[in-house]
Amino acid sequence: MSNNQERKRGLGRGLSALMADVHETEAMAVKGPVAADSLVPIEQISPNPDQPRKQFATADLDDLSASIREKGVLQPLIVRKRDDGSFEIVAGERRWRAAQMAQLHELPVIVRNYTDIEVLEVAIIENIQRADLNAAEEAVGYKQLMDKFGHTQEKLAAALGKSRSHIANLLRMLNLPDDVLELLRQGELSAGHARTLIPSGDPLKLAQKIIKDGLSVRATEALVKRELAGEEAPKPKPSKPAVEKDADTIALEGDLSANLGMKVALSHKPGQESGQITVQYTSLDQLDELCRLLSGS
Repeated sequence: MSNNQERKRGLGRGLSALMADVHETEAMAVKGPVAADSLVPIEQISPNPDQPRKQFATADLDDLSASIREKGVLQPLIVRKRDDGSFEIVAGERRWRAAQMAQLHELPVIVRNYTDIEVLEVAIIENIQRADLNAAEEAVGYKQLMDKFGHTQEKLAAALGKSRSHIANLLRMLNLPDDVLELLRQGELSAGHARTLIPSGDPLKLAQKIIKDGLSVRATEALVKRELAGEEAPKPKPSKPAVEKDADTIALEGDLSANLGMKVALSHKPGQESGQITVQYTSLDQLDELCRLLSGS
């Protein structure tokens, strides 16, 4: 099937059917070892290169490997067959890695004839619905579905049971620098911290400060707000140096103030015959008196 045909079909053969496959293997694990479609030599199985999950915690793999040595692989991998006869993992890469550590020679698999889009969908279902990707990996998974297969945020939200704002916020995180995203992948930054850093002018610098000082999300929000306020605040205009008044001007100000009974200030432009006079009144009675004097009444 061509890529264009896959785009037209929407979300593969339906996420409900794909989710059923994932839940079926979960049910098998609860019931104990069961016969899968077949047992496949482990060297004939390889991971999906487009798998959104990139980080596998060593401690978790150690625990799973120990369990596999004792009980075997209870939950079959979901795979699809390649043209060369090998198998590509659709769901279960963590089990495959742990089985290698346990030195197993073959693994139980369920073979499905999935298209490229269905492989991605199942990988996202398995990780988001069951194992929780970190926020950066989850965002990459959504972006892959949108970029490769033309899905909208609205369609993904409806199909995966997520809110549109949840998907939109995760996708916005991908605008952060790679160094910041790596801190998110490593768990040094939380998703809340990362969302707060999106509008920052220097998110890496703030991310390093968050880690160094152990800042909370709320404290980070305040830090970003202060940064943005500093960028947007208008630069203060340099104040003009005060013009020093000569003795005659000061004397004239004193005479006028005494005659009017109000404070008078003269501002004379150096080298010119123009200027301005300012009379300061402190009550309405003084204003009335000033108006009477100016009007000659």
